[in-house]
Amino acid sequence: MRHLWVNRRRFMRGMSSVIAVGTLSSVDGPVSAQSSRELRVAFSGGNFGKAIAEAYVKPFQTETGVKVIQITQDIDAAQIATMVHASNITVDVLLMNQVSAFTLAAKGNLEKIDYSIYRQVELEATQHYCKQPFGFGSFVYSMNMIYNTGKFPGDKPRPSTWAEFWDVKKFPGARTLRTGQYGALGPFEEALLADGVPVDALYPMDIDRVFASLDKIKPHIRKWWSTGSEILQMMRDNVADVAQGYDGRAQALIDEGAPIEISRSQAKLAWDNWIIPKGSPNVQSAQKFIELTSRADRQAAFAQLFTLAPSNHSAYKQLPENVARKLATYPEYMASSFAINPKWYLESGPDGLSNMERLIQRWNEWSLR
Repeated sequence: MRHLWVNRRRFMRGMSSVIAVGTLSSVDGPVSAQSSRELRVAFSGGNFGKAIAEAYVKPFQTETGVKVIQITQDIDAAQIATMVHASNITVDVLLMNQVSAFTLAAKGNLEKIDYSIYRQVELEATQHYCKQPFGFGSFVYSMNMIYNTGKFPGDKPRPSTWAEFWDVKKFPGARTLRTGQYGALGPFEEALLADGVPVDALYPMDIDRVFASLDKIKPHIRKWWSTGSEILQMMRDNVADVAQGYDGRAQALIDEGAPIEISRSQAKLAWDNWIIPKGSPNVQSAQKFIELTSRADRQAAFAQLFTLAPSNHSAYKQLPENVARKLATYPEYMASSFAINPKWYLESGPDGLSNMERLIQRWNEWSLR
């Protein structure tokens, strides 16, 4: 089954401008002769791509003398698996969401990350969930409750927990949640939190309890959104008063002067992994590139160019306070945040279905009722 999880990188790929670090015309054709002084790295264009180039690519090229060839095409897990099985690797390093990366690793399609070349001080400062055997996460983002300050002004009570989001009597207003049709980053953990489940007891998730909780909020949801651009437009147009949304999207509205605030309480943290397809001919350079993304100074440089939080908490020593407070891993927010558990989503039951597949199946049946 092709993985259909629409994550944060979908909106990154939608940005318009493209940087000229170098391109390949195709990622599906045969591998051309390539110098060992080149590294093919896949990342999107736009402001996100510019930030990757400035914070990571240029310093890597200067430090190693290896030229980075940027690939901007959308490459999914199925394509990586096909490349590996055909021994035709056309990309050396790329970003992949947690669930897809775990899936590829479980099937032997990824190189192990060589943590022996990392600076110990950087590893010790990095969030544990970003240090996987098969991939490294250099940035973190979050799913948060966001609300309109016109509807919920500072001198009146504001919702700050998912139980309060579910409390339509105390906090009336139009609501929106992310669709659960993709099986991950849906409103599942939030539904359990709203029903009183403690953060440290979310996993393994009780799927029956998830949908019983969703039954209570379903009549009050104006729309189940599926893309970051949708939630941004809904909040900009005052279609929803309180919502579940990406912190970066909400912050973009705030920076534009929109009457929006972000609740950092019970935020769901997610990240993408830098991965290396098994059999990459440039694995040594690939390992060095990913190592560079672990450094506090590089992550701080990236965070100042694009609103994604560092996974290395030492980066905050190099960030101005006005930037740091916009980021999901800001120390003050971490005590009330939790990381998504991608391993649970991929675990299978006696029927052979993974928890993610089970959630998709249940969502599709439930949404039609």
